Amino acid sequence: MKLLRKSSPDPNQLALQLDFFSPDPITHASVDYPAPALLPSAGVQQGLPNAAVDAQLPPQSGKRRIHIGNHFLDYTLMRSKRRSIGFLIGDDGLRLTAPRWVTIAEIESAIREKQRWIFTKLNERRERSARRLQPQMQWRDGAAMPYLGDDIILRISNAQAIGIAFDDNGRELHVSLPQEAGEQQLKDRVQGWLQAEAKRLFAERLPLYAEKLGVRYHSFALSSATTQWGSCTADGKIRLNWRLVHFALPLIDYVIAHELAHLREMNHSPRFWATVQSIFPEFETAKKALREQAPETLPIF
Repeated sequence: MKLLRKSSPDPNQLALQLDFFSPDPITHASVDYPAPALLPSAGVQQGLPNAAVDAQLPPQSGKRRIHIGNHFLDYTLMRSKRRSIGFLIGDDGLRLTAPRWVTIAEIESAIREKQRWIFTKLNERRERSARRLQPQMQWRDGAAMPYLGDDIILRISNAQAIGIAFDDNGRELHVSLPQEAGEQQLKDRVQGWLQAEAKRLFAERLPLYAEKLGVRYHSFALSSATTQWGSCTADGKIRLNWRLVHFALPLIDYVIAHELAHLREMNHSPRFWATVQSIFPEFETAKKALREQAPETLPIF
């Protein structure tokens, strides 16, 4: 999942946003091209030498194909008045927006220059789509549920008394419910346990990173937000999404370090990221891993 931020955040609060339960963001980049003094006349532009372009495709705007190494890369070309070539990776693949005066040869040259970025982003998008096709968790005995980065097994038994207990050795969560209990009662019981675990874990990890950073936070609370992993106010009130308990500890620690760093820098400047790195050196790896999490694979309560 990609981490996003509001373009105009509340000056008194900064929140670590996520594209949780939302469509994939479009990945984009651009290459600047100066406008020529005189625009070339309209017509079919010639491609690069040795570039295998589908002759049946339109020479200007529309679907095109280029041969790069052992791959054929399809892309959509759109002409505009902009002054740079824009690269966008969306649900329909690669889309380029280019000035009218930039030749096809220059466009394909730009594609070759950025081929590593393009193929990386296309692969990331395919992997996210594949994860979304994974089956949802079934609320039944023997079902697997993500907890701290690993799966634990749900064990359901009938009993007069309601109870829940975690067997760390067997990696099993035992839930006792009355025979007439429905699925929602099971979900509520498991969610309550996960939230209690999240609160316990956050209470342990926050002081550790606050001490490393030499800051003091006023309070913390659980969040159930669908668009934020965490938030921090200028007066030291921190909120952390309880669903982080599904993820491995380094990802949880990254979000905690991120929010505490805002007590030093209430912005996302280079100084802020340097502050995060000072207490969590591997933040880039954790940030990428958190971005790549597929929300559709998490349990739905």
